[in-house]
Amino acid sequence: MKAASSQPLWTLAAPAAGWLLLGGTLLGLGGWYALLMAAGLLGCVQAAVHHAEVVAHRVGEPYGTLVLAVSVTVIEVALIVSLMLSGGEATAALARDTVFAAVMIILNGMMGLCLLVGAHRHGEQTFTQSGVSASLATLAAIVTLTLVLPNFTSSAPGPVYSASQLAFIAVVSLVLYGTFILVQTVRHRGYFLPADADVRKETHAAPPSTRAALASGALLLASLVAVVLLGKALAPLIERVVAALGAPAALVGIIIAAVVLMPEGLAAVRAARANRLQTSLNLALGSALASIGLTIPTVAVVSLATGWTLALGIDSKSLVLLVLSLMVATLSLGTGRTTVLQGVVHLVIFAVYLFTTIVP
Repeated sequence: MKAASSQPLWTLAAPAAGWLLLGGTLLGLGGWYALLMAAGLLGCVQAAVHHAEVVAHRVGEPYGTLVLAVSVTVIEVALIVSLMLSGGEATAALARDTVFAAVMIILNGMMGLCLLVGAHRHGEQTFTQSGVSASLATLAAIVTLTLVLPNFTSSAPGPVYSASQLAFIAVVSLVLYGTFILVQTVRHRGYFLPADADVRKETHAAPPSTRAALASGALLLASLVAVVLLGKALAPLIERVVAALGAPAALVGIIIAAVVLMPEGLAAVRAARANRLQTSLNLALGSALASIGLTIPTVAVVSLATGWTLALGIDSKSLVLLVLSLMVATLSLGTGRTTVLQGVVHLVIFAVYLFTTIVP
């Protein structure tokens, strides 16, 4: 990363343009205007990645990746809750579908692309295995307790938890995620730093000023909110296109999740391409943990407060793909070294996930 004394003009113009385009939606413009919103969304994504890198460079690893992961997840949670409150009981499966799509996108799409791009450019890449193993162990526990176990409990019918079970799992999710953050940032921070001393030195060289970091932090938040709101504004058009193609409605959730995760994904790929695979894995796995650890407790509170049913258990096809993804991730990241093979394997699983969603 390079320190910047001033922000490039486009990183200021992109979020401003995004918010102006959001204002234009109040005029009821359609058709060609959707193309402008899509372009504005992509510009905000690029700006978010730039500002996230500035903030990350200032605060250092692993705090930098945590800033982007938590920022995106908080906004994602706010979007899900707003859709739940406006949609009522019809959105019982919204949180489950969004979280599962995010996990599959991160664990296979994002991570597979990072491993492939990094290995293609650098041959073989290394990372600190202890930190990645801790992330995978926490992810396996939290995703099983929230998305799999509801299918096998008997206190309530269907893939749901009873009120007491839901409250307990919400607390467990927060405990797991909170403990992970404590370990990542305080107790064992070294587990999540680059193993290569030269890479670590390069990562922390010439940080930006505090003023520049604060400005980037504000612009990062503005860019991320614009990304989510533009994605929400484009959702009806996406639904119509998916329906016109005859594809299942679940594809809409995948597209929306991909839009929300785009800033994190692009930042992770850029880090892998720059031979900072540890940063990529911190961002990818940390995003998956934040997506579940913050979303499930929040929607659980909404469900308990409103009395609406919250469907969490995934179906058998999704369960198979989830188990395969976790198993392959554990094996491919179990040596501390990666090649193009691991990247291709994860991307193939992601392709199967997309194909079986469209052709169930």
